[in-house]
Amino acid sequence: METKMMYETIFARSFSRYEQKKLGYGAFAGCLIIGFTIFTVFKPYLGPLPVLNLRLSIEGFKMLKVKETAVVQQLEMGRRERESCACNIMDGRSEFCDISSGDVRVHGNSSTIFIVSSAPMEVLAENSTWSIRPYARKGDASVMKRVKKFTVKLISDRDHRLPHCTQNHSAPAVLFSVGGYAGNHFHDFSDVLIPLFLTSRQFNGEVQFLVTQKQLWWIEKFRKLLRGLSRYPIIDIDREEGIHCFSGAIVGLKSHKELQINPSLSPYSMKDFRQFLRSSYSLKRATAIKITGVGKPRLLIIARKKSRSFTNEGEIAKMARSLGYEVIVAEPNGTEISRFAHLVNSCDVLMGVHGAGLTNMVFLPENAVLIQVVPLGGLEWMARNDFGEPAMDMKIKYIEYKIKEEESSLIEEYPHEHPVLRDPYSISKMGWHEVRSVYLDKQNVKLDLNRSRDTLLQAIQLLQ
Repeated sequence: METKMMYETIFARSFSRYEQKKLGYGAFAGCLIIGFTIFTVFKPYLGPLPVLNLRLSIEGFKMLKVKETAVVQQLEMGRRERESCACNIMDGRSEFCDISSGDVRVHGNSSTIFIVSSAPMEVLAENSTWSIRPYARKGDASVMKRVKKFTVKLISDRDHRLPHCTQNHSAPAVLFSVGGYAGNHFHDFSDVLIPLFLTSRQFNGEVQFLVTQKQLWWIEKFRKLLRGLSRYPIIDIDREEGIHCFSGAIVGLKSHKELQINPSLSPYSMKDFRQFLRSSYSLKRATAIKITGVGKPRLLIIARKKSRSFTNEGEIAKMARSLGYEVIVAEPNGTEISRFAHLVNSCDVLMGVHGAGLTNMVFLPENAVLIQVVPLGGLEWMARNDFGEPAMDMKIKYIEYKIKEEESSLIEEYPHEHPVLRDPYSISKMGWHEVRSVYLDKQNVKLDLNRSRDTLLQAIQLLQ
């Protein structure tokens, strides 16, 4: 190390200061010449590269942006197409698809509805198929299994599987089932007729009904109401092999509650439905009698033959007449609905044991009174849900008469301490089948004349 330092010192001293200065200037000039030479030689290669790279980057970005925009537009088109088919499968009471796409094709033979879309096939690959059972009692799994299922498909107009129309219709379609509990008067109205009114009234008759699981006797029974909602002959869609094409369709029926329409969810109400009934059956009375000392209120006692019948209806009628009622005892006719509708509409008070016959309250005039006799069995909630709340929604005054143990025929079938009489809740835990078998199918009622007298006097007061 010391030898190296000594060598550098001797080498530096071998030049004078002037000579050292000349050597520094020469080194600086040499560096400039070398740098200029390198720049001159490599300029043709180095100069254009940044510009070329920038141009390529800009063009690539533009192409990428165009492709991205096209994909976004296709996805947006697919989203709009799916929105044009508002399928509600989460509702607690019913499943339905409200389709306004402009091209709906129905193949009844395969129970398939095609919604034609202009979006590419790959955009419609997901979330574009729905299964609908078009009957408004979704919560009842046992009956829904018996309702025919329809598949609703969103399909591209470029798809080779798209079927061609064999019959075009000018009116939109409403597809519904008359399977399920059809034939039970309560379910006819709560599951089909009121939901059908709620769903199709908006078309003012310009709607084509497509019926699945068609039963001719049911169609004939309610033909006046069906004609009041649609101007076109009903199509039995299950038998159709061709492709029926529509500008729009509703698959399934909208439903709110038992025998009710919620006006906050619809432009219609039960007042509108009851006006529709009066118009369809030419019912004269819109309001019940107002007792002012002139005229007698008319009491209709609903008779039943099999179960939940009044075993002393003759005594009840006699007692009611003594209170000033004009009394009619009648059982609804299963097929002749028009005649019974006129009878109910002529009355001011309707009384009966909990059951489908009370559904005829839909024909009562406003401010009439419904007396529902509730049998043993912890059926109060059901009675209120099925008829009590709907009656009030129809502007019908409601009285609930809950029978006592001694008014039930079950005291003749079971000992006093039996759970059927002492603990109905223990029976309900066995399931609906057991409840129905014991309390609905095997029970009749013998009204206490003193208790029921007070109830009939209460009804008269409500008519004043």
